[in-house]
Amino acid sequence: MTSLSRRDLLARSGVTAMGLAFAGSIDTVAGPRAALADAGSQVGYGPLVPDPAGILALPKGFSYKIVAETGKTTLVTGEPTPSDPDGTANFRSPTGATLVNNHEVGGSEPFRVPALPGLTYDPGAGGGTTNIEVDHDGNRLREYVSVAGTHNNCAGGLTPWNTWLTCEETEARAGGALQKDHGYVFEVDAFDQQANMDPVPLKFLGRYAHEAVAVDPHTSAIYETEDAGGPNGLYYRWTPPKGFKGGKGALRKLALADGGDTAGTLEAMNCYYGGRHVADLSEATRPGTTYKVRWVEVPDRDARTTSVRKQFTDDQVTRSHKLEGAWWDKGGAYFVASFARTEDGSVRPHDGQVWFYDPESQTVTLKVIFGVNPDPDTDGNYDGPDNITVSPYGGVILAEDGEGIQHLVGVTRSGRSYPLARNDLNGSEFTGPNFSPDGRVLFANIQSPGHVLAITGPWEHLRQGGQR
Repeated sequence: MTSLSRRDLLARSGVTAMGLAFAGSIDTVAGPRAALADAGSQVGYGPLVPDPAGILALPKGFSYKIVAETGKTTLVTGEPTPSDPDGTANFRSPTGATLVNNHEVGGSEPFRVPALPGLTYDPGAGGGTTNIEVDHDGNRLREYVSVAGTHNNCAGGLTPWNTWLTCEETEARAGGALQKDHGYVFEVDAFDQQANMDPVPLKFLGRYAHEAVAVDPHTSAIYETEDAGGPNGLYYRWTPPKGFKGGKGALRKLALADGGDTAGTLEAMNCYYGGRHVADLSEATRPGTTYKVRWVEVPDRDARTTSVRKQFTDDQVTRSHKLEGAWWDKGGAYFVASFARTEDGSVRPHDGQVWFYDPESQTVTLKVIFGVNPDPDTDGNYDGPDNITVSPYGGVILAEDGEGIQHLVGVTRSGRSYPLARNDLNGSEFTGPNFSPDGRVLFANIQSPGHVLAITGPWEHLRQGGQR
């Protein structure tokens, strides 16, 4: 990962751009009328109102409550809520919903996920997940550890059988405090603690700096993003072995079976435009750009001697700097590239892309691109989209992890961006946006100092900017 921030790279390169999103349709392949996304135009829910409490600015008519707070709220076992809430999903329950909340604890954070007996993979690691039960209005009921002893749990993804796949964003091996290798994906059940006992790494999904996953409900294929540099990361597809049927416990059973470490096929994405190989996704600058995809099998998915992304030459795969959030919807997989600069090996600079992979046509299409943000401290300029969710009211919601002011950013069906929320507390990133099963509550996190938030308001009044 580059040690230079986006702001540093911008200053060094002298790059300037509008800092706005040029976006095509979220629901269909973008046509020639790709719109300029303008936060000041009549889309979204209106201007943000500063928060008297200095935490979260929202449009008029919206409100929030704190569901969990690092170091202040407590688990059922008495320990404080762990640090760094990140990727999150929720699951319908009789009383409301249960959130499964990642904690991106890498070692120096003040509040680790407690290493409880039976729920801990590696006692030397402080990351993991907590489950937070809430009522229908998003009020906290209780919170407890569901998986512990994992490392740097960043994002993940929902499965069609209502579990959560939590991803370790690391390639760390055993040594020092760590007693086991890391860089895996683990499955978490929102309700059955017995299913979470003795956590099993899904080694067949590879060992690398996982960010997020999206699961095809028809085939159980799993699409994975890699947040890494030097060289830049890859986009992967895992195809289950013949006869595999997805369901609760099926991935765990496969991982524990003979040959489970290499079950199914793990491949990296390789894109083509006509007959020309596309080396890096940053090459695309216009929404609607579509590449044909071929898949190349990973030689050593556990990366015993060489990192997975380094097992390929640049003419064998298509790379991208900082591949981030993922979400399955509309028959395919959305995924995000947070930013790119030529200094990190990218072909062209940008401050965010949203892509859509269509498994039927085996194509990947650029849906949204954010130009390089010339002034991250100006409200209304966006950069560094990270986690993503699809809104039941149309379009997508992106969690900003950029420089300067941080937002939850919406993009409508017509491809126009708008501010949904602003972090009035500090410069920390937003993480884990996800809607409650009934669509009434949007849950999202401010990673530091560690707030899990429930946002409510007149969601149905979204102005789409030309489409409803």
